[in-house]
Amino acid sequence: MARSVAHRDKTRANAGDTPLVVPVAGTALLLIDVINDLAFAGSEALVAQAESMAAPLARLKRRATAAGVPTIYTNDNFGQWRSDFRRTVAHCTAPSSPGHRVSRRLRPTTRDYFVLKPKHSGFFDTTLGTLLEALRIRRVILTGMAGNICVLFTANDAYMRDYKIFAPADCIVSNTAADNDHALYQLKTVLKGNVAVSTRLTFQANGRPRHARRP
Repeated sequence: MARSVAHRDKTRANAGDTPLVVPVAGTALLLIDVINDLAFAGSEALVAQAESMAAPLARLKRRATAAGVPTIYTNDNFGQWRSDFRRTVAHCTAPSSPGHRVSRRLRPTTRDYFVLKPKHSGFFDTTLGTLLEALRIRRVILTGMAGNICVLFTANDAYMRDYKIFAPADCIVSNTAADNDHALYQLKTVLKGNVAVSTRLTFQANGRPRHARRP
C-alpha cells in the first residue's frame, strides 16, 4: 500500500530537509472547524485522527503566536444562527461532545480572531476576506478538518484570490487517509500549495527566523 502524503513528507522532514522560511508580515494561520463537537454517525475514525492532529497543530499555533502571526478560527456555525462563537466553544468542549479533547486543546485565546461560516468555504458569505485585507495578509497557513471538504473549499477560494497557500500535512485530517491524501494532492498540484509538515515552517520577522523546537 502506498504511504500517505503526510507520512512521506514527515520522512523527508526528518531526513534533514531545509526549513521553509515563512515571513511573519503578511502571514495568517487559519484553523478550520477545529472547534467541533464531531457528533455525527461514524465519527469515531475522524475523532481519532483529529486527536492525533491536535498536538502538532497546537505546537504550530504556539510558535506562530510567539512570532507574531495572527490566528484566525474559521468555524462552522452548525446551523445555530442565534449562537455566537463563545457558545460554540462551550458546547464543543463539553465532555458530552465526542470532539471535546480536540476543542479543548485548540481552544482560542483572547488574542485570536474568529469568523463563523455558514457553508464549506471560510470565504463564502463571511468577513474573512475583509479581515485578511485589514491585516494585510498575502499568505495563509491552512489547517484543520475535514481536509477534503472545508479545508479544500477554503483553499480553492484562497487560491482564486491569489493568496500563497501553506497546508502542513500533519495539521490536516479527513474522514479517511485516502480522502486526506487526495485533498493534499489537490492542494499541492492544483492550488500550488506547500504541504510540508509543520515542523519545517520557520517564522521569520526582522531578519531573525523562529525555528521549531524539537518535541
